[in-house]
Amino acid sequence: MIELPEAVVLSKQLSETLSGRTIRRVVAVHTPHKLSWYFGDPQAYAALLTGKVIEGATHHGGQVEVTAGDARITFSDGVNLRYFAGGEKAPDKHQLLLEFDDGSFLVGSVQMYGGLMAFREGQNDNPYYLVAKEKPSPLSADFDETYFNGLFTEGTDKLSLKAFLATEQRIPGIGNGVLQDILFNARLHPKKRVGTLTATEKKLLYESIKTTLAEMVAAGGRDTDTDIFGVPGGYVTKLSKNTVGQPCTVCGGPIRKEAYMGGSVYYCASCQAN
Repeated sequence: MIELPEAVVLSKQLSETLSGRTIRRVVAVHTPHKLSWYFGDPQAYAALLTGKVIEGATHHGGQVEVTAGDARITFSDGVNLRYFAGGEKAPDKHQLLLEFDDGSFLVGSVQMYGGLMAFREGQNDNPYYLVAKEKPSPLSADFDETYFNGLFTEGTDKLSLKAFLATEQRIPGIGNGVLQDILFNARLHPKKRVGTLTATEKKLLYESIKTTLAEMVAAGGRDTDTDIFGVPGGYVTKLSKNTVGQPCTVCGGPIRKEAYMGGSVYYCASCQAN
């Protein structure tokens, strides 16, 4: 899943790899997928993008945005982005393919759900996109402790920490993946209610958000995800599908997995008491 660390890594790789390339061919909806989200009519993407030159890429929360002249292309959530050199074979299934003037191409494939949107700058009125652009990144100085404390508003006291961190776009780019290690490093249980947090625990949570995300980015993303070349990230997750049943790195107890809020949570019962 593309969350903040992956968005940072992918956008940097796309800038370095694709800048200056001209889009020669566009294939949208090659493989229909009910949970692939597009902006407008994806069949119009070819007319919008063909002939445009890639100028670079950036990230907004957990979204990757590529600039191509007056057009923008964004990828979010469960989109798997893969770059292929000229002469390589494209995968059989994909939701968006951009071929460039040197024969190389970028493929976006959706697993569970994901957004692949192409539009002219200023036209995308999707609220998730706009909020992600407006709110400060946890990696920035603007995301300070005062800003973080302002996120605790009326109604958030009843939320679990998972719901607080991963819903309502409170902190764009933090999803059910990265929040697991954030909470582990803060020694907080994902089901713990926000209203029970002490001032010390809030401070620990804030510091863990900043440091954990920075570590993930510095290592090239999480080992549960891959970059545009298919290489897994160098950050070894403490709590993820890869560590279920393994001993906790702190106390040695087993890492547990539970279904919660339509997904899963991972935790150490000793280190993260609810």
